[in-house]
Amino acid sequence: MFAAEFEPAISTGRRRSPRAPVSLDARVGRGGYDRALCKVTDISLHGARLQTYSALKKGSMIWLTLPRLGQVAATIVWADDFEAGCQFHESLNDQAFATLVDYGHVPHPQAA
Repeated sequence: MFAAEFEPAISTGRRRSPRAPVSLDARVGRGGYDRALCKVTDISLHGARLQTYSALKKGSMIWLTLPRLGQVAATIVWADDFEAGCQFHESLNDQAFATLVDYGHVPHPQAA
């Protein structure tokens, strides 16, 4: 018979900062070229989730043009068909984040 004590692991989550659901029309490009439309579906101070019309490759550097903010440099950290996650090279400040969340606000469904 075995007896053991254990202490549950405390999960702090994988994210450095909370993500907010948004619906933002944006553009994605590489090296200032190939600007294509995309949709930002959630955003945080450190990155965003993108829906694209062409596949992006993990590890590639992009320029993401966000409404009311302009271009930010980012690296694709995961990609799956026409959806990808990117990490910004420089974190957004709180004011820029709030501006984007307000601009792309997605209303929560009301409880029935």
